[in-house]
Amino acid sequence: MPAAETDLPDRASNSAEHGDSRRAYREILMNSRSLLMAATAALAFGLVAPAAQAKTASALKAPPAAPYKTVSSLVPLPDFIPGMGQLFVDPATLPAGPFLGYDHDGNLVNTTYMIPLSLMKADMHLNDLKVPAGVKVDHVDMMYNAGHPGVAEPHIHIVLWHVPAAQESRVAK
Repeated sequence: MPAAETDLPDRASNSAEHGDSRRAYREILMNSRSLLMAATAALAFGLVAPAAQAKTASALKAPPAAPYKTVSSLVPLPDFIPGMGQLFVDPATLPAGPFLGYDHDGNLVNTTYMIPLSLMKADMHLNDLKVPAGVKVDHVDMMYNAGHPGVAEPHIHIVLWHVPAAQESRVAK
């Protein structure tokens, strides 16, 4: 059992309020661990296999073809988000995405999924995360987000990077 779980005192020794918080924390840890394992397995088993590719070959350069729209035209966010780039999404896929992220030169650098914590369950599996056709995944980052316009509730960002980590700076500013 990870240290984060064993360091928590037993719920019975605390007030009901602390017990509920600790139980919710444990559930988030378990769900996040399952999500990380699923994303890692998906990457290991070929996210770029033909069955796992989106059909939008025109997504390599911004702007991608319809039905994708700039996120900034849908919600009050800047046109370029540092760390993610200029984001486009098919509105029908909200809130999860995929969101396509482009650098300042209009090159696709990442595909991001935003999975609300409320949708995460212990038996949840994330298989065949789609990326544009012909695009390879170099590495995957996952991080918690407390919420923002467009995905207001707490969620996990799963960022499928199409460039090496050393080139993430293309969307840093």
